[in-house]
Amino acid sequence: MKIARDTWLTFSYEAGQLTRDPVTMAATLLNPVTYLLFFTPFLKSVLHAPSYGDAYQIYVPLLFCSMGLFGGLFAGFTLLAAIRQGVIGRYRVTPLSRVGLLLGRELVFAAMIGSQAVVITVIAVIFGLRVPPANLLLALIVLAITVLLGVSISFALAIAMPNETVLGPLTNGVAQPLALLAGVLIPLSVAPLWVQHVAQWNPWGWAARGMQAIFGGHIGATVVWEMSIILAGLTAVAVMLSSRVFTREIA
Repeated sequence: MKIARDTWLTFSYEAGQLTRDPVTMAATLLNPVTYLLFFTPFLKSVLHAPSYGDAYQIYVPLLFCSMGLFGGLFAGFTLLAAIRQGVIGRYRVTPLSRVGLLLGRELVFAAMIGSQAVVITVIAVIFGLRVPPANLLLALIVLAITVLLGVSISFALAIAMPNETVLGPLTNGVAQPLALLAGVLIPLSVAPLWVQHVAQWNPWGWAARGMQAIFGGHIGATVVWEMSIILAGLTAVAVMLSSRVFTREIA
C-alpha cells in the first residue's frame, strides 16, 4: 500500500511538472506526426495497399512500437538532468519509498507516450484508419508495457553511466538496431532469413507483431498472448533491476 501511495504521489508531481510545459509536450509529437503523414504514403506504395486506411492499419501499430522504443530508451536523459539539478539527492531525506519514486517517474513516460499515441490514432482515423475502441485500448496497454521496459533499462544505464556524451551514443546504438529488427521502418518480410531469425529475440519485434494483430482485429491470435507473456515478464525483471540500482543511488 505504501509503494502504491508513493508511486501515485510521485506520478502526480512529475505529471504536474510536465503539464506546465505544453511546448515541450507538443514538440515531442512532431516526430511521430511527421512519420505518420509522410512515411505512410511510401509504405502504401511499397506494400501496394488498396487505400490509405489499409496502410495506416499496417503502420500505426508499428509507429506505436517505435514511440515506445525510442521514448522509453531515451528517458534516461531526464533522470540525468534530475541528478544534476539535485532533485534525486533531495529524495534521500524523504520517507517516500524508493521503488515508488522510480515507478512514479516511469509511469509518467507511459502516460505521456500513451497520450501521444491517442493523438496519432485520431489523426490516422481522420485519414481512414478503422480500429475498434477495445482493440485500441489493448494496444495502448501493450504500448505502456513497452515504455516501462525501455524506461527501466534507460534509467539503469543512466545511473550506471551518468555521462551524456557516453549515454547518447550508447542508447542510439542500441535503439536503432532494435527498431530495424522490430520492422518499424522496413517490413521484416523483405529481410534476409537470418535477420528474421535474429528479430525473434527482439521484445519490441514481438510488440510490433502483436499490435499489428490487435489493430487487424485478431485479439485472440497466438502472437498476442505470446507477446503479452514475453513483454510482461521482461518488464517485471527490468523494473526490479532498475529499482535496485535506483535504491542504491539514493540510499
